[in-house]
Amino acid sequence: MSACHTTPAASAATAPAAVSVEGATVVYKVEGVGSAHCQGIVRQAVGALPQVAAVSVEIGTGLVTVTPAAVPGRDPADPAALTALDALVAEAVDEAGYEFAGRVPA
Repeated sequence: MSACHTTPAASAATAPAAVSVEGATVVYKVEGVGSAHCQGIVRQAVGALPQVAAVSVEIGTGLVTVTPAAVPGRDPADPAALTALDALVAEAVDEAGYEFAGRVPA
């Protein structure tokens, strides 16, 4: 767990939920993003994924908004693509030392 993690996180279900596809974005919840330092670590970890075109991270709420990278011939809102993205983001967040709490329902 990251040094930025200040409170115990409640476990959230990571099963796919409803997805907001406005502008092809997906929102996730990450526990322990309590400072600009934490924000930068999570943003860098998720943003390094080749499947991610853009990422923003909110301090305090831990909301991580991801714009998937364009893949020719594939809809970014395709359930299989989103499930794969969920797993990649979860792994990146975990490797950065934070707790991935799942996709935020739309």
